[in-house]
Amino acid sequence: MSSFDFDLFVIGGGSGGVRGARVAASLGKKVGIAEEYRYGGTCVIRGCVPKKLFVYASQYSEHFEDAAGFGWTAGESTFDWKKLIEAKDKEIARLEGLYRKGLDNAKAEIFDTRAELVDAHTIRLLKTGKTVTAETIVVATGGTPNLHLALPGHELCISSNEAFHLEELPKSILIAGGGYIAVEFANIFHGLGVETTLIYRGAEILSRFDQDLRKGLHEAMEAKGIRILCHDIIERVTKTEEGLSVLTKNDKRLTVDTVMLALGRTPNTKNIGLEAAGVAVNELGAIVVDEYSRTSVPNVYALGDVTDRVQLTPVAIHEAMCFIETVYKNNPTRPDHELIPTAVFSQPEIGTVGLTEEEAAKRYPELEIYRAQFRPMKATLSGRSEKMIMKLIVNAADRKVIGAHILGHDAGEMAQLLGIPVKAGCTKEDFDRTMAVHPTASEELVTMYTPSYRIRNGERV
Repeated sequence: MSSFDFDLFVIGGGSGGVRGARVAASLGKKVGIAEEYRYGGTCVIRGCVPKKLFVYASQYSEHFEDAAGFGWTAGESTFDWKKLIEAKDKEIARLEGLYRKGLDNAKAEIFDTRAELVDAHTIRLLKTGKTVTAETIVVATGGTPNLHLALPGHELCISSNEAFHLEELPKSILIAGGGYIAVEFANIFHGLGVETTLIYRGAEILSRFDQDLRKGLHEAMEAKGIRILCHDIIERVTKTEEGLSVLTKNDKRLTVDTVMLALGRTPNTKNIGLEAAGVAVNELGAIVVDEYSRTSVPNVYALGDVTDRVQLTPVAIHEAMCFIETVYKNNPTRPDHELIPTAVFSQPEIGTVGLTEEEAAKRYPELEIYRAQFRPMKATLSGRSEKMIMKLIVNAADRKVIGAHILGHDAGEMAQLLGIPVKAGCTKEDFDRTMAVHPTASEELVTMYTPSYRIRNGERV
């Protein structure tokens, strides 16, 4: 009989932690899990899910306009921010209930409290002060928005967390950052009628994405009326009678109702007892793990954003399942972080999997680039000038498709499906002999027969 209170104790009730706890419990292990806020973690409670609901809400302003081109008279429309918040909160509460129900059905013991490590096998539950022991511990405490404490006036700003709970919809907003969170919220607020400005220190938004898509999205956002300031940062934020006064490094002065900082996320590792347990972290505060998600302490594992490997919900869930295989099924399994499909729910969307043109050019001596840019069918009657971009990156040596990138409606849905052939190592010939579905935008992916250009030794030819 085990001398520990639990076979497994999970600190953190996000997607990775809940999956690991639920599956371990379903295997007959005695499992405890602690979460200080709400079960579901960043994604469900204050991230991907409410963000996507906001994206849908923000698209209706264009849908109403587009309807006229198809013969509809939509009439006057109004938007009620409070109704959206109320509906969003109701859905999030429903989803949290499902997470709890799954744990409960698997017979995991749920603790609604902050938890911290006392040593390698002991956890303190702060609400009661009680300590429990576990043979194996998983830390899955996720990440938290970077509050940019060095910025004068940072306390006047909001992060993505607060954006989901604003009492009133601002008339104007300045969003700092160029990553997917900043870009998505810029499109959300603009679609809801907010005068929106995005400020980013880099030369172009979305630094890790393919250059064609970055430029295409930038142009589309500015065409909609979103102001984008690159090569600039916020120097100071002060409160005035007119609102928030912002001074930038390039000596621009803006007055807005709200300033949102979307300057990355940091691992949530402070004050959870890692040092007491001997768990090592790196210079960014992320828990250091080996290829099996094991920390410097053999019985302590870490999953998801707290390790700062790949900050995506499906990755955390995948890491949890690999943990289960490794620890409880005698099948050591490394998480696979290669060729992960991903999407930016901007407007238009970005969907991508594999290498960008820039990355591929550094790895392979010769590439074939297949690129199509066109006006989608829906835009022909709606009157919109937006363009879709589709791009395939092919290694000329073996003809494998090593990257696929889309800008346009439903790009995220397409990226999920493209992830399968790219992960499977399909060649351009496999794409070419696949019959097109007509009329669709995605048929371009299987009808681009001739390279748009080639790249040899990093140079376009």
